[in-house]
Amino acid sequence: MNSITQDILYKQSVVKYSFKHGVTKAAIKFKMHRKTIYRWREKYDGTAKSLKNKSRCPHSHPKQHTAEEIKKIKDYKYKNKEAGLVVLWVKLRKSGYSRSITSLYRVMQKLGIYNKAPSKKKEYEPKPYQQMTYPGERVQIDVKYVPGKSLTEEVKETDGRYYQYTAIDEYTRKRVLWASKEQSTSASTEFLKVMMRKFPFKIECIQKDNGFEFTNRLNWQGTKKKTMFESRLEELGIKHKLIKPKTPRHNGKVERSHRKDQEMFYYNKIFWSFEDFKNRLKYWEREYNNFPMKPLGWKSPNEKLKEFELKKSV
Repeated sequence: MNSITQDILYKQSVVKYSFKHGVTKAAIKFKMHRKTIYRWREKYDGTAKSLKNKSRCPHSHPKQHTAEEIKKIKDYKYKNKEAGLVVLWVKLRKSGYSRSITSLYRVMQKLGIYNKAPSKKKEYEPKPYQQMTYPGERVQIDVKYVPGKSLTEEVKETDGRYYQYTAIDEYTRKRVLWASKEQSTSASTEFLKVMMRKFPFKIECIQKDNGFEFTNRLNWQGTKKKTMFESRLEELGIKHKLIKPKTPRHNGKVERSHRKDQEMFYYNKIFWSFEDFKNRLKYWEREYNNFPMKPLGWKSPNEKLKEFELKKSV
């Protein structure tokens, strides 16, 4: 393949003209700066190849991954084939790996062990959303059905369904999870007690959807009577905000956390009893609250809370 391009031949013609008629006349004729022509003349050795642009990339990078680090990445990926990028990064960090997640992503792509196909969907551009400035300013809550495939046939026959109540603080992303056998306003009121006990800060506002377990807003009977849950919120002086009907994206943080529950917790779990479900959900809550997240600058919810408390104490 001929590596001499039209651009290189053009440079050569300019240089030859300058040697014959002078740099000033060449600059006027070809409408370019005299310094450029002088620079090309210094490089020119009589061959067109000498005018090729040389790569400015260094032959080696001082911060590139070591052979030991690359071996560790390959070993961990082999042992955790189903693990995503973030999960793998967390596991590597526990073993002493100190690189950033973007650095890990680049080297995995280079090694050909993380080839995530780019999405063809047009990215959704969300409207500006109010950002919380301290823990407890607003907490989103919701209820998730435990997938039927995660329950044994015996559990389905005796207990029917299990539910996961979720509360997530918008500022720290810290969550409180609670196992329940029912989805009702009394269960929601009980969950409120759990929230207030487990969140290490005062809750000022709770945002929720229009589910019957929280409100009578969409009650088919048309009643405007407050639910037990709403009455308890008023007694405690906690503001409560209802999102617009059929807009779960307005409760996006808790909805996204439920997707993560599905992908990382429920996908390979079988619960043999309610006690089994409750205990394993408690463990998952601890794991989630210590998991680094991109929106938090790759800090975990607990680290974000600790960071806020340190700033407050200064």
